[in-house]
This record gives sequence, structure tokens and C-alpha cells, in this order.
Amino acid sequence: MVDGAPLPPGNSAAPPRELEAGEETPGGAQIGTRVHRACLKILSPEKIQKLEFPAGVEGNVPIKRVVYKSDSGEHHIAATLWPQYAGTTRFNLFTGNQTLHEREKSFKVNETAVVHCGFYSENGGFMISDDDKNYMRTCKAVVSTCAFGGGDDLYQPIGMLEASLEKVCYVAFWDEISRLAQEAEGRVIGDDHMIGKWHIVVVKDLPFADQRLNGKIPKMLSHRLFPEARYSIWVDSKSQFRRDPLGVLEALLWRRNSVLAISEHGARSSLYDEGKAIVKKHKATPEEVEVQLNQYRQDGIPDDKRLNGKKALAEASVIVREHTPMTNLFMCLWFNEVVRFTSRDQLSFPYVLRRLKMPGLNMFPVCTRKDLVNSMGHKHKVKPLVRTN
Repeated sequence: MVDGAPLPPGNSAAPPRELEAGEETPGGAQIGTRVHRACLKILSPEKIQKLEFPAGVEGNVPIKRVVYKSDSGEHHIAATLWPQYAGTTRFNLFTGNQTLHEREKSFKVNETAVVHCGFYSENGGFMISDDDKNYMRTCKAVVSTCAFGGGDDLYQPIGMLEASLEKVCYVAFWDEISRLAQEAEGRVIGDDHMIGKWHIVVVKDLPFADQRLNGKIPKMLSHRLFPEARYSIWVDSKSQFRRDPLGVLEALLWRRNSVLAISEHGARSSLYDEGKAIVKKHKATPEEVEVQLNQYRQDGIPDDKRLNGKKALAEASVIVREHTPMTNLFMCLWFNEVVRFTSRDQLSFPYVLRRLKMPGLNMFPVCTRKDLVNSMGHKHKVKPLVRTN
């Protein structure tokens, strides 16, 4: 890995080693007399080789089943929406038109939850080929990423064992812009749909003009894209995953009896402070953020910086989870919030967390996230979709 360049397909270099006392970092900073110790306590390769997926145990959970709304039973709603935009709202045929009443009802925990969760209409976009769908149905566990709009290169995962390659899928979602950009740099999808370790899924007809919002679909709705998968690990395209996925599942979920693992935010703890930072950095307009935060205040969300002893704010570039009814519901509600309000998911995560009282959450420290991935940064700004209709 040199100057953030993407690794060639199939690269299987070992994860970066820890620095010794007195040694300099690549940027020239001295560690001094302190030895950096990994935060992620992962099993030895010998033990990882023997790992199997745990037997599914339902346990005493409030949500037994999640039903996803579609236009098959609500034609009157679908008929009022344009294929891409309905007026100024971001609700469309992919999302369905969730009312405020339906939004409030979706947070009421019952054994059966009926919610909007994307893929509302067959004409809503995010089209995937039958070959790719068939492959995705075979995945019991998946590491996934996406790059829409040609904004990022594809970084090959490293550090995995052969046992994991046999049990875990690696899937990257691209659009045509990314495919063409990567082909221009010599990275061509093979006849087997592969580039290195990644199975490439080229998505047609993305439902949003905002590429950031399109990226929330594979990020938050992996349970809908991989209907047979029990586990998923999401990695933002700016990062290179550098750990064995089975070892990560064991360390962050199975060992801790958790169903969802995500990093604490490195800089802030309050969603209201995050709102101010988003406006200051021009990542959303003041008006957009104010509408969202006013709704959250009205819904009784306090300006607490801690939740159950942890930071109340998350950094969601890596998401590790089991696909249970509860986590699936959580991700559906989180997705609905980024559609309704700003696409900055740091704002809506603590809101959904508090409203749903999510059990089995492992909010790990920032140093653990740094042990999971090499941060490569975004290559350049994505190209927005241009609507002609």
C-alpha cells in the first residue's frame, strides 16, 4: 500500500504491524516509550479456523417478525408518487410515502412490526441482475461496500483466512459511473463478476439524485439485499477492511452476546453538537438540520452526551451485525430517518437508538475501528445523477 493507492486484485498482505517503542509512524511521529496495543482482541488464526456460526437462538426479544410495506397493498400511495421525486420530498417509489403517523407508529415495539424499508415498488429502482440476486441469496455472511458516482477506488480486503473465504461473501455495489471509472484505470470486472476478492454488483436505476443517499441502501438495508444472510459487516468505500470477518464477528458480537456493533464517534457525543458541526462544515444546510433537530426535540430526545455509559453518537463507517428481527427493524427505521431528513446518518442514529431502546448493542471505541480498517480517504467527489424527467 503506497500513498493511499488501491491494492491490486488478490493482494493478501498481512495487516500493518504494531509499532515498537521509539519507532516512527509513516508520518514521522514518534511513539516514544509507549507500545501501541491493539484494541481489537481477536482470536488466533488456529482458533478462527475452527469457528462455526452459532446456532440461532430466538431468546426473549420483543420483535419476532418484521413485515415490509410495499405498493402491492397500497396502490393509492404509489399512484401519487413520481418514479424519482414527488415534489420536493425525497420519498419516491423506492421508499414509499411514509406519513408522520406511520413514522410514529413504527417505533411502537410489537411482536410483528410493519414498516417502510425501501424496495417499496418493483418500479422503484435499485435494479440488480438475476445472476447477482442468485449469488447474493447464497450468502450466509457478507462483507459489503459500495461506490456510486465514481468517488472511490476499490480496496482489496486483507487479513482473512481461507476458512472465512469459504464462508463469507465479499460484495461491492457499483453504478455505471463507477464501473466506467474503474475500467479506465484497468480494473475490469471478470466474467465471474469478480475483481480480486470482491464480487461486483452493478446497480441500475438508482432511486435518488443524491449519491450519498443511494449509498445508504447497501449500508443500512443489507438484510433486504441478502435475504438468507445471518451476519453482515459494512465497510465504507474510503476504508480497507483488514481483519478476518469470522474473527470480527466472534470478537464484537458472539463473545459479547451482542447483535449490533458500531464505533463511538471520535470527536463528539451529542447529536445536537453534531448538528452544529454539520452546518459549520457545510455538509447540510442550516434549514435542513434545524428541521430535523426541532423534530427530535419535540419527540423528547435530550441533549445527553452519554447513553448507558457510552457516547450517544456513533461513527458508522463500519457496522457489524446479526440479521435479527430487532436489528433489521432498527436499520429500517434508521434508513427512513435519513430519507425524511438529512442524509447525515450520525444525526439519526442516536434518535433511533433511544426511541427503539435497542438491546444487544456494542458501541466499541474508536481505536477498535482503527484496528478493523485502514482509512484511505475519499478519492474525489462523486458525480451526482442528472434527472432529465
